[in-house]
Amino acid sequence: MTQRRAIVLFALVMAAIPFIPGMPPFWIVLLDNIGLAALVAMGLVILTGVGGLTSFGQAAFCGFGGYVTAILTTSYGMSPWLTLPLSLIASGLAAVILGLMTVRLSGHYLPLGTIAWGLSLFYLFTKLEFLGRNDGISSIPPLRIGSTDLTGAGEIYFVIWLAVVIAALLTVNLLDSRVGRAIRALRRGHIAAESFGVQTARAKLLVFIYAAVLAGLSGWLYAHFQRAVNPTPFGLTASIEYLFIAVVGGAGYVWGAVLGAGIVVVLKEILQSYLPLIFHGQAQLETVVFGLLLVALLQVAPGGLWPQIVALFPTRDKSQKPQAASPLPPREKQTSTGPLLQVQNASKHFGGVVAVNDVSFDVQRQEIVALIGPNGAGKSTTFNLITGILYATAGHFFLSGKNVDGTPPQRVAHLGVARTFQHVKLVPDMSVLENVAIGAHLRGHSGAISSMLRLDRADEARLLAEAARQIERVGLGDQIHQLAGNLSLGQQRIVEIARALCIDPILLLLDEPAAGLRHMEKQKLAALLRQLKTEGMSVLLVEHDMGFVMDLADRIVVLDFGTKIAEGTPSEVRANPDVIKAYLGAAS
Repeated sequence: MTQRRAIVLFALVMAAIPFIPGMPPFWIVLLDNIGLAALVAMGLVILTGVGGLTSFGQAAFCGFGGYVTAILTTSYGMSPWLTLPLSLIASGLAAVILGLMTVRLSGHYLPLGTIAWGLSLFYLFTKLEFLGRNDGISSIPPLRIGSTDLTGAGEIYFVIWLAVVIAALLTVNLLDSRVGRAIRALRRGHIAAESFGVQTARAKLLVFIYAAVLAGLSGWLYAHFQRAVNPTPFGLTASIEYLFIAVVGGAGYVWGAVLGAGIVVVLKEILQSYLPLIFHGQAQLETVVFGLLLVALLQVAPGGLWPQIVALFPTRDKSQKPQAASPLPPREKQTSTGPLLQVQNASKHFGGVVAVNDVSFDVQRQEIVALIGPNGAGKSTTFNLITGILYATAGHFFLSGKNVDGTPPQRVAHLGVARTFQHVKLVPDMSVLENVAIGAHLRGHSGAISSMLRLDRADEARLLAEAARQIERVGLGDQIHQLAGNLSLGQQRIVEIARALCIDPILLLLDEPAAGLRHMEKQKLAALLRQLKTEGMSVLLVEHDMGFVMDLADRIVVLDFGTKIAEGTPSEVRANPDVIKAYLGAAS
């Protein structure tokens, strides 16, 4: 069953619940609260579980949604439905302002930043006169459909869960798209994503805004459900609880948000109802027991409960290869003459350490050049300088005669330079097809809105078809739907090559591509690289397998301690005494 069919089935089940004979009204209230919490947690699924950004301030965005509709309906007499877009816009604008400051942070500074502005906004909610200070705003009018006021828990139930279903559908659509793959790549770091054209700062801000808008929607619904708002539900404690909901359910799963909300809301209600009876109201231990139970749940299922449930019901893989689609337009053929890549007097210093020292070489068109040398010679650092991941301390870089000094990696990728990495940088819980399709990111055009509304299907089909073609080309067609993390190291390196080829590059940089490959696999890789050369592509590779290099490369550049010590044909390099002394060693 696809996720979208599951959402439709879930919607039908939830719609039928209020009509069950004898359904207690209190349970409907409980389900309303679960739905409100699930909306916020669904935003955290994208923000934290998928995007890797931890936020302790989501409840504040609920406050924006709730207070905006409270002010507009009580002070200005606006219809509650007309305030919905304004509440969402207010939450989104707040996210833009806060996100521009926050998403640039990394490590522990990011959650600390969200705690800081979360506390600040809660303080504002309690002190601003027009928000009612600590007392808040009451007498908020209910939602109305036609002449019917949705005053009861049973009436607003359908609005809340319709919002949950729509949010789930939009979230699933977003993740199953070009933009979604870019977001999912963020969790493994920004270097690989940026090397294939992903604007990581923009992607982080997008998920930050999306999560805030869902929280604002929850706040808007809460205001008209409770008919009053005050600062208490929008403080740090509530934000921590929302994060717990996402983590307990399964932070990377849309259904985990709903499951986590159900577990946490019901657990809190049970503890608040029965612990006072057990302890005769002597002490309020609900928070202590609640925290201990949540920690115990995370010990049993550190990745959340939803993956554990899914694992109990394995389904047969019915995945099919991507549907046929019109091919992506190829890159325009280069007409300029001269070297494709020129590295002139490049140096890179890390404090007092000289990683690359005045290195110069070039790569001609339709040429395979190998960059060799001992470990620590500066080979991977040179790759990072060429691709814009690192900025050079000195020197110049030219691509097709154009100076690219200081060019960001996204722009370098746009110019036709693709690469693999010394340490494989795939997203292990994404399929081979999805990982390779990240390489075609720059060749797609659909944005977040079109993805959520499912208007990107033609564009998406072309990207996936191109990814499948490159996977077949490197000989991994049988592994196309396997999770990348389940492959051997050698196969993962081949997947990285397929991903790089999706850019349709003019220059391919391969960092130890033969590491982990068996003899026949190396022969197939060498044949592929020769084929790419005949098709007009140039290759610059770092490799320690000298047999592989000597048989494949047209020219070899040798580095030692960051300095170029030799350059020439394989036979010239093999006979060079400096190379023998520093790297190859003398034959016994």
